[in-house]
Amino acid sequence: QVQLVESGGGLVQAGGSLSVSCGTSRRTLSMYVVGWFRQAPGEEREFVAAVSRSGRSTTYADSVKGRFTISRDNAEDVVYLQMNSLKPEDTAVYYCAADQKSRLPSSASTRATQYDYWGQGTQVTVSA
Repeated sequence: QVQLVESGGGLVQAGGSLSVSCGTSRRTLSMYVVGWFRQAPGEEREFVAAVSRSGRSTTYADSVKGRFTISRDNAEDVVYLQMNSLKPEDTAVYYCAADQKSRLPSSASTRATQYDYWGQGTQVTVSA
C-alpha cells in the first residue's frame, strides 16, 4: 500500500503562482507514473498532468499547458506541480495519484481509473 501526501496548497491571487508537492510515507514514488488531478465543487475530477517514472516524459491537459509544470525529484521521492499564471477557474482540490502499471504517461494517464493510489488532496484557491 502506497500512501500519498500532498502539500503546498493555499490561497493566491489570479496571475500568481503556487507549487504543490506529492510525497510518500515510503521511498517508493520513483516506481510509479504520477499524475495530478483536480476537482472543483460540483465538478468531476479532471486530469491535470502526469510524469513518467524517470521524469523525462510529461503530458498535460490543454487547460493548463504552458502554465503548469510537473516534475519529479526521485532522489527526494517527490513530485511537484508548479502552477503559474493561475486563474480563478484553477480553484479546486488537487490530488496526486500513482500508477504502478505504466512506465510512461499515455492517453490512459488522463483517466482516474488508471491510477492505483491516491492522496487526500490539497486545496488551491485562486481569487479574482
